[in-house]
Amino acid sequence: MSLINSLKPGGKHGVPSSESRDPIGFLVAGLNKLAQSDLIDTLRLRKPTEQAVFTVTRNGFKTMTTASRTFAKAGSKGAGGVRVPAAQPKDVFDLTPTEDQQMLVDVVTEFADEVVRPAATEANETCEAPEALLKASLEIGLPILGVPEALGGISEERSAMAGTLVAEALSRGDLGLAVATLAPGSVATALGLWGTDAQQQTYLPAFTGDDVPAAALALNEATVLFDVLSPTTTATRTSEGFVLSGVKTLVPRGAQAELFVVGASLEGEPVLFLVESSAAGLSVEADPAMGVRAASLTRLHLDQVTVPADAVLGATDGTTYVECVRLSRLAWCALAIGTGQAVLDYVTPYVKERQAFGEPIAHRQSVAFMVANIAIELQAMRLVTYKAAARAAAGKDFTREVALARKICTDKGMQIGLDGVQLLGGHGFVKEHPVERWYRDLRAIGIMEGSVLV
Repeated sequence: MSLINSLKPGGKHGVPSSESRDPIGFLVAGLNKLAQSDLIDTLRLRKPTEQAVFTVTRNGFKTMTTASRTFAKAGSKGAGGVRVPAAQPKDVFDLTPTEDQQMLVDVVTEFADEVVRPAATEANETCEAPEALLKASLEIGLPILGVPEALGGISEERSAMAGTLVAEALSRGDLGLAVATLAPGSVATALGLWGTDAQQQTYLPAFTGDDVPAAALALNEATVLFDVLSPTTTATRTSEGFVLSGVKTLVPRGAQAELFVVGASLEGEPVLFLVESSAAGLSVEADPAMGVRAASLTRLHLDQVTVPADAVLGATDGTTYVECVRLSRLAWCALAIGTGQAVLDYVTPYVKERQAFGEPIAHRQSVAFMVANIAIELQAMRLVTYKAAARAAAGKDFTREVALARKICTDKGMQIGLDGVQLLGGHGFVKEHPVERWYRDLRAIGIMEGSVLV
């Protein structure tokens, strides 16, 4: 077998077999082969070789961006887009899912159990969601959950409640993979909520077709004490449109994304912009974090990126941006609930079966109380989040409710992850059990802004 053949796609850490490597790809693969050789230890070249692999990978990744498909301009400029009506409020306070919502949750739960959970460990290690899993997520309709039915989606009314239920069910399989599969639908949902007729007709047909593009929200920034409502990324108005400059972090699947919704400050107000990956001045680099690793998190560099005047998504007075942030926080609350439920489902049988001093450790009050507290806090998280989602779906103000939900899901979510690790003892510290991964993922709830939307 020739060297080139040995470096072709399809390997454990290679590119999909349907793709081809460019020269940088062959160089990186060759350096990786060299790094695995015992010869470099004999010659004392281990550190220089590893540094070369890191440098080439980082620089190569940063300078190459995935070429975007050509989104054919369509629709009427200046015309308002299609909007779904608000959900009809019930006569009494009832958070029971509708029949359609329950059917959707059942399908997603089965997908999470049978497809997502088995793929989670490897995806966490490789920082990449399996292609087969991503394709399967398209078949159950995740990208079009928030798209109006008139535009090829499945949404007959505001989908915040359904989106919350889906995010919760999906994250019971794995939070990182949930983010990876929900990211394209977040952009589609944003277009359905705030897009003009031209924006919807230009971009949404791609999301409702067979070849759904990767896409992502980009709100996070790597600044100390980052305030999502005051982005440092700037948008400057020009005669032809806008020029964007800044850096966005923790963007899911940014290397594959063909369309971004980027938050930037325009004349003192936070505004959302549609940015195609083919835009000049846009570059992407890997940005792996402690948790949510399966989402292939990246850093987005915008160096004088020019976008047209009609790239603004929604209003320019900050109201659209604020609503986007609140809906995103609602989504992260749902992800926290699902992951917390996974912790509870895992530790409950464990403490009943784990023997210490001749009896199950569940017989110890300190253990039993800790498990009970997880269940209590989960129910509180769920009720507050569902109430916020129900108000959002009904078109009511949910500022207070989502703030409370984010507070409790951030604090109690991290505590649930910590207690899960504690209940497993030494087993909670090793990768043989998934609880350590869930603990790392739950730490992200109070940090992540954007990325997903309900």
